[in-house]
Amino acid sequence: MNLGASVQMALRSLRMNKMRALLTMLGIIIGIGSVIAILTVGNALTGSINTSLSTFGANNITVSLQQRGQTNRFQSGSGLSGQTSTQQPADKDLITDDMIDALRQRYPTSIVGVSLTKSVGTGKARDERDYANVSLLGASADYATVNNVKMARGRFLNDGDVKALHSVAVVSDRLVDNMFGGDVNGAVGKEVKLYVGSQIYAFTIVGVYTYEPSALAVQQVAEKDITTSVYIPVSTAQRLTSSTAGYSSLMITAKGVDPIEFSGQLETFFARYYAKNVDYKVSATSMQSITQQVNTVMGNLSIAISVIAGISLLVGGIGVMNIMLVSVTERTREIGLRQAVGATPNNIRIQFIVESVVICLIGGFLGVVVGGLLGYLGSTLLGVPGLPTLGSIGIAVGFSVSIGLFFGYYPANRAARLNPIDALRSL
Repeated sequence: MNLGASVQMALRSLRMNKMRALLTMLGIIIGIGSVIAILTVGNALTGSINTSLSTFGANNITVSLQQRGQTNRFQSGSGLSGQTSTQQPADKDLITDDMIDALRQRYPTSIVGVSLTKSVGTGKARDERDYANVSLLGASADYATVNNVKMARGRFLNDGDVKALHSVAVVSDRLVDNMFGGDVNGAVGKEVKLYVGSQIYAFTIVGVYTYEPSALAVQQVAEKDITTSVYIPVSTAQRLTSSTAGYSSLMITAKGVDPIEFSGQLETFFARYYAKNVDYKVSATSMQSITQQVNTVMGNLSIAISVIAGISLLVGGIGVMNIMLVSVTERTREIGLRQAVGATPNNIRIQFIVESVVICLIGGFLGVVVGGLLGYLGSTLLGVPGLPTLGSIGIAVGFSVSIGLFFGYYPANRAARLNPIDALRSL
């Protein structure tokens, strides 16, 4: 008997016992469906996170103070790092402008820009009738390059603004919508008053940027009340907050180098400045390494949950073995007749193995459909619609075949070893 005839016989047997076959497949359907659904949601979330992280720049490196003695969850240069203590560094611990100038001179071709920031606080921009929620942030001239700020009108801050401590600002198009009726052209050159805490600051608008909400953030306020950043020269922000000593962190955009490897070089560069500092050191973390860590964590998590869900596949496989043993018992006379007309033990064995594999394949197919639907529904509810990948479908099919072969072999071998005379006497 060839393989095609064995498959036809297996399908005929399933049609004769539809309910029993469906109940047998149920464990396979649940197991495969669970794995497919989990992998679909996991892949969709990973893709969404990678897209969000890529907006921060794959070549960006965060340089920050880290308290000595603190243990990072990830090694520097290969994961998330930074200061984990609530203790604030003293002025003598901060990264100074002289250090940054020396860094630029040391790596003139590898550093595209150095982004420096200083937070002043949050508040409101107001006039007689309108308002806009704002976060007042001091920024260096390289901030726009490093953080990919897209200008809608005017210009971003420049080195002249920073050196002269100009009272100029770059505002969002959302603020212009609230305060200037959406007229980005007319907003440039106008004065905007910001109320931050008990202070009132006035700045001349030199540019308007396009506000782009982060894909990692969930907005739970009305569009009019969304808080956007107002950028002023970092030197002006330091003067307003009376903090001119230096910076606890900065962002660097590199080019022509491997960001992860360059992170290690940056740490080595700053190490000489902090060799005698008993409290702090400088750590550097590339966005690329963070993305790799996120992918690794999400991948491991999906695999771990899939393994747990896959336990039902074991239960399903046992169910397949059980029903195949029952089938062998019910069809003992049929087996004897086939042996009497010349069927070899290998023919009998293949027939029952094929039947077991067919049961698992059909269950696996139904599991892929169910898991795909559940995965799409779950990922859609999370805001990142996704579909099963060909890889996950291939894994599901492979598992189905493996289960059919593994759990079908014993009943098939038992059928093949039946004595023809004893089999014919069974009825």
